[in-house]
Formats: sequence, C-alpha cells, structure tokens
Amino acid sequence: MKIGDFMELTLSSFKEAAGSWEEDYDSLVTPLIEDKQPSYILFRLDSQNTSGYEWLLISWSPDSSAVRQKMLYASTKATLKQEFGSGQIKEELHATVPGDVTLNGFRQHKRAAGAPAPLTLAEEELAELRRTEVSVGVGIDSRHQTMSGVAFPLTHSAWKAIEALAAQNYNYIQLRIDLNEEKIHLADAGNISTDKLSQKIPSDCARYHLYNFKHSHEGDYLESIVFIYSMPGYSCSVKERMLYSSCKAPLLESIETKIHLPIIKKIEIDCGEELTEAFLQDEIHPKKNLHRPKFAKPKGPPNRGAKRLTRPQESDGNV
Repeated sequence: MKIGDFMELTLSSFKEAAGSWEEDYDSLVTPLIEDKQPSYILFRLDSQNTSGYEWLLISWSPDSSAVRQKMLYASTKATLKQEFGSGQIKEELHATVPGDVTLNGFRQHKRAAGAPAPLTLAEEELAELRRTEVSVGVGIDSRHQTMSGVAFPLTHSAWKAIEALAAQNYNYIQLRIDLNEEKIHLADAGNISTDKLSQKIPSDCARYHLYNFKHSHEGDYLESIVFIYSMPGYSCSVKERMLYSSCKAPLLESIETKIHLPIIKKIEIDCGEELTEAFLQDEIHPKKNLHRPKFAKPKGPPNRGAKRLTRPQESDGNV
C-alpha cells in the first residue's frame, strides 16, 4: 500500500497465494519493494486464530527515500493498523534495506527479537547470584517463587482467554485461584457493558478481573485494559487473602511480558458497587487541580492595638 497524491492509503498491488507462506514469501514480497519509495506490505501467514488469518505487516522505508516521506509513512502506520485490525497483525517488520525484506531477513529479525538483551558485568553477577540462591524451573505448568510473590501456573483455558482478550474477542475475563490445586483458573469470560461490570464482582470470594474499558476522553476514543483485584474484606479466609495478594504481581508480569497485553491501570476494590464508568474514568484520567487557591495573608494578633503612624522628620536646613 502507498500514500497517493491526495494523502490517502491506496492499494498498489496484490498477489494470490500459491503454496505455503514460506514458499511464497520471497517470490511475492521482494518484487513489491521499490528503491526510494516507502510502502506498507501485508503478507498473510498460514496460521489462523479465532478471528481469522494472522498477518505480517512490513513497513518498507528505504534509507534513500526523502525525509518527508519517511515521516509521513511513520505517522500513518497507526491508522493503517487500526483500519486493518490490529488484532489480525501477528508480526511486524521494519525494513530499510532490501535484505531485511527477504525470508532470511525476516527470520533474522525473529531471532533477534527473541534474544535476551546484553547484560552489563554487574547485571551478570546479580543474575548468577539469583540462580545460585533459587534454582527453579519456570513455565506455564510450573509453580515457582519469585522475589515479589508466589507464581501459580495458569490453566490452558485461562491463557487462551487472556489471548482472546488481547485479540479483542472478549472485553472481560475473570480469574480465580484454586487453593487446593494451587493453579489459576478461568472463572468467566465474555463481552459486557460497563454498567454490568459491577455485577461480576463476587461478594464472598476474591477474584482477578481484566476489562477492556472502551471510552472517550477529551474527544479521543480510547481502549484501556484495566486489571481489577477484588477482595471482599474479611469474609475470605486468611489463606485466600494471602495467596491472592502474593500471586497478583507475578500474574501481572506474565500477562504483560508473555502475552504483551499492556495494562493501563491496576485497581483494588472490596465491592462491585464502586465500579462505575465515572469511577474508571477518574482512575484512568485523574482530574488535575489547575486552580491553586490564592495565598491568604495571616491575620495579626487581635489585641495588638491601633496601627501607629510615623511622620517624616523635618529638615533643619543644614546640609
């Protein structure tokens, strides 16, 4: 896709698939790039999710292209993703030289994206110290203890529900901890309106909730993922309160790092009555006090007497 003369995205070319995506990649993608001309390329991968096929978005912005064109394409990328459907785009590739666009270049990009960031000497020593102190396996089916809490594994259905929320198939999911199995299960999932959210909060047990709050703020349409930790006071056992509190931080870390679902706001409540649209608006967009009160001059002591006046001294004429 290219940006036409009237500043709109237009279809430049398309090709039909012949074989698997790896077989078709070089023959379909590489002929589409042009020297000095940025463009977007959407390439369909073979895998499917619940909402359809998954796509690779290639942003071709050669070093030899004009600066104005580079800036124009960079500022239009978000619009393209929104119009196409960001949930359909599984992979993204930014290419500046022809070698980046090839299948081999895409594989190198994947390997580089999955590689850990280089550590400094101090970070390597700290990592080694942690490995010697606690030696545990970390995985979806393993329970492990971290410095910030206890991480219980999520069941397969719970993981799939969170992924579906990230793909915008759901806007609400509820998670519960099985105290005997020491696992996090899916309790509820679906699409609900904000005024029904309070009805999902149990009054006799703790729960974790993830909600995609779709709203408008200052004229902009926004979708904000909110994590809600509901704990109905002392109606829960001490063990339940401790486990939900300890598992919260590792669960949030897994959601944000493994599924890459950005959580805009984390909220703790004790009852569902608090969850109104106005409450969520205030939590995500807190009002700022723009008008500071004027400084009030303190009053003097009440019995200090009348104010004294001083006369200027008269000159005696001597200089």
